[in-house]
Amino acid sequence: MKNLETNVKDTALIFEGGGMRGVFTAAIANVLNEKEIFFDYVAGISAGSSNTVNYISRDAERTKKSYIDIVDDPSFGGLKTFLKGEGFFNSEYIYEKWGKFDGAAPFNMENFLLNPAKFKIGTFNINTGETVYWGREYANTIDRLMRIVRASSSMPFFMPKTEIEGEMYYDGGLNGGIPLDIAKKDGYSKYFIVRTRKKDYRKVPMTKREDLLIKTYFKKYPKVYDAMAVRYEKYNSTLENINQLEKDGRALVVYPEEMFVESKDTDRKKLTEMYNISYSQGLKEVEKWISFLNL
Repeated sequence: MKNLETNVKDTALIFEGGGMRGVFTAAIANVLNEKEIFFDYVAGISAGSSNTVNYISRDAERTKKSYIDIVDDPSFGGLKTFLKGEGFFNSEYIYEKWGKFDGAAPFNMENFLLNPAKFKIGTFNINTGETVYWGREYANTIDRLMRIVRASSSMPFFMPKTEIEGEMYYDGGLNGGIPLDIAKKDGYSKYFIVRTRKKDYRKVPMTKREDLLIKTYFKKYPKVYDAMAVRYEKYNSTLENINQLEKDGRALVVYPEEMFVESKDTDRKKLTEMYNISYSQGLKEVEKWISFLNL
């Protein structure tokens, strides 16, 4: 069988995390695929990891379903699953059952394997405090792929830890949330970055109460607390880096014109509206993207 083709070889596609704000990214990813803008390298963290694999599989319907239809699934999550220790979002079901061939939204693993695009998905090792990135060398089966996507998206406190090869992982966003670092490390100097926050957004430090709560809750895993305590600094530093890359003409950043969805939103009407607005924004901006990418 013939591989799918890619046509953007010199620019890294980077997807920010953000929980259900990833519905914005899903819409942009679908515009990219619809307009046949096929990147050869994609990096994602947290919700950005879901959009990474869906974009590579080129399945527009599933990409949209992953942020809209899924909230109607009775196994998706909520207070009951949270109290049972399965997470406010039932991560095992969402990432390891929902997308199986006999699940509610089968993942197109055949297309994913046929697509030659390289990818990196970031996870946070709770014992070392390091961001661990995974790619094709490990994620060569649907079980392995969905396990790293689950790990990358496992929000501390709201979702349980995820085990991979005997190590435990949380949300890759703990050390930032925008995987610019790995794209640089992999040799890229030009970037197409899809954010899930408006351009002027900056993170703020935890309040004293939040700090005490997190420190107490994660007393067995001090690296998790340490990362959360300084996450705002790392995140904001990355944003300053991105701003400079934009000024230098080395990055095109797609910012949401509107963002009224929160990370844990489960309101289907709101999510659908956000998707439609974001999709329309993408169609308006696509000529600018094509120019930047020299397509």
